[in-house]
Amino acid sequence: MKSRSLIDSFNYAVDGIIYTLKTQRNMRIHFSLAIIVLVLSLFLNFSRLEFLILFLTVSFVIASEMINTSIEKSIDLFTKDYHPLAKIAKDVAAGAVLVSAINAIVVGYLLFFDRLNPYSHVLLFKIKNSPIHLTFISIFLVIIIIVVIKTIAQTGTPFKGGIVSGHSAIGFLIATIISFLAGNVLITTLAYFMAILLGESRVEGKIHSTFEVITGAILGTLIGILVFQIIG
Repeated sequence: MKSRSLIDSFNYAVDGIIYTLKTQRNMRIHFSLAIIVLVLSLFLNFSRLEFLILFLTVSFVIASEMINTSIEKSIDLFTKDYHPLAKIAKDVAAGAVLVSAINAIVVGYLLFFDRLNPYSHVLLFKIKNSPIHLTFISIFLVIIIIVVIKTIAQTGTPFKGGIVSGHSAIGFLIATIISFLAGNVLITTLAYFMAILLGESRVEGKIHSTFEVITGAILGTLIGILVFQIIG
């Protein structure tokens, strides 16, 4: 009976994780980034201490998001109406998630910067002096591809609505171009951060779904890489 109780407790905990993943977009983002970071860490020869710091940081972010969700649902259970105290509770919980996310960014920067910076110089050495016209070719190609896709799908205009986010595609294309031309991990990180914020604004404005923004991001990034690698 005791073992069944332990198994039930484990299943309930897993159900909580699954529920948060299904219902919370931020949780899905955290999980996706965690997977990417953990896979990348396997190739960078981290020490045990660095792995420990990385795991604790990832766990901290995910746990904070789950606690935030549980607080929000608990408040919604008691009241659906606006109340100043309910707002404070939700804002404080969201603030805790923000603190954990900022901590994760700082830890990630300290762990990955020195290891990735040499690779970026090697990768970008040949093409960082590519002709400026490649930038305009890339932007022109992205716009054409978006127009074609939306024309075939008969959804939205080139930069409003539709199956692919045009703003997201252009944003990530420019971030990719900046990464090639700058050849610096910090500048690249800032460029992609701005592109992510642009995509986030399209979702928050209910102009595009998360999938449409991600599709645009992938399209813009791939076009940038292809143009600067092949033509360059």
